[in-house]
Amino acid sequence: MQPDNAGKPIRCKAAVSKAAGQPLEMEEVEVAPPRAHEVRVRIICTSLCHTDITFWRMKDFPAMFPSILGHEAIGVVESVGDHVHEVGVGDAVVPVFLPQCGECADCVSARSNICSALPYRPGVMPRDGTTRFSLAATGEPVHSFLCVSSFAEYTVVDVAHLVKLDVVGPAPALPPEKACLLSCGVTTGVGATWKVAAVEPGSTVAVFGLGAVGLAVAQGAKMRGAKRIIGVDVNPDKFEIGKKMGITDFVNPNDIAEKTAVSEVIKEMTGGEGADYCFECIGSVSVMAEAFKSSRTGWGKTVVLGVDGSLAPISVPSFDIMRGRSVTGSLFGGIKPKDDIPVLAHKYLDKELELDDFITHQMGFQEINRAFDLLTQGKCIRCIIWMDDDYGAKENDGA
Repeated sequence: MQPDNAGKPIRCKAAVSKAAGQPLEMEEVEVAPPRAHEVRVRIICTSLCHTDITFWRMKDFPAMFPSILGHEAIGVVESVGDHVHEVGVGDAVVPVFLPQCGECADCVSARSNICSALPYRPGVMPRDGTTRFSLAATGEPVHSFLCVSSFAEYTVVDVAHLVKLDVVGPAPALPPEKACLLSCGVTTGVGATWKVAAVEPGSTVAVFGLGAVGLAVAQGAKMRGAKRIIGVDVNPDKFEIGKKMGITDFVNPNDIAEKTAVSEVIKEMTGGEGADYCFECIGSVSVMAEAFKSSRTGWGKTVVLGVDGSLAPISVPSFDIMRGRSVTGSLFGGIKPKDDIPVLAHKYLDKELELDDFITHQMGFQEINRAFDLLTQGKCIRCIIWMDDDYGAKENDGA
């Protein structure tokens, strides 16, 4: 049954990005009702991802202003538009930046998770190219972000970008703050070891960057049976939590001899061979190249997960490619959201997947700019931001 405000605009709070690198401004926005194939969602909690930081810092396209960032969240369906059948009012849903229409050639193939029916359109809804947000005071349109825009109390999402989760609720069910993590970072990292690299038991893995995605890669590699997992990060504070996620060895580039490359250290650690699998989780083309150099001749595979804001090319020697090394990229760790996120939710409930240690801070919506400060300073892994400030008026400083 649709609520009384179905088909009508809703006014709510949103944290609006108005200029590159500037603090978000809390504004009252008007959220239009969902159109065909769309769902209006009340956000319960959201979290901050490095991709949000990347776009927040951008001065030029594809960054757009004003906009509502945020793409890692959990919410409840408030109302639905025409032709929406897979979710209903009151369902718990996870919005995702990568759609799954279920019908295009890519969605029906195991070889791809990039839906070709709904290509990404920056700042607008994927089907009609318009936005559902406007500033309540002036009517000025506000751009959406990655088809999610979770830094608002309400958002409108295409049904292809929603995953229904029937297991969300108070413990022993899946708590909403844990479900939120499955919306992007953790799923990307675990999925990359599973769907993209297909890490083999007994193998050696090197992870470049121990943020949420890198730590999830480590955990996924451990779940796949990797024997040795080498973590690379300049922040020594990441090493302790890395151990919990499966990291067996650590390399801090700041601690190695001058003019010594990380790839040389990793080859020395692996008897001169290099790692079987390397994962770049930072978004730096120079680190991508170094990860490739750290891989083993013959079958070494490098998976690029980090988002490089400059879109610069990667340079790798063709001779190394001819000798069996490979490099591949991946969006969302190769997972198909509607198929695979429910699987990961059950792995958490079955105690096969760790989510709790990713959450280092929790706070209310009004403190969202502090979350940006914590992440840019490397002081948190994931900060949960509760839309209900009273509910979220707690903080776990576990970092």
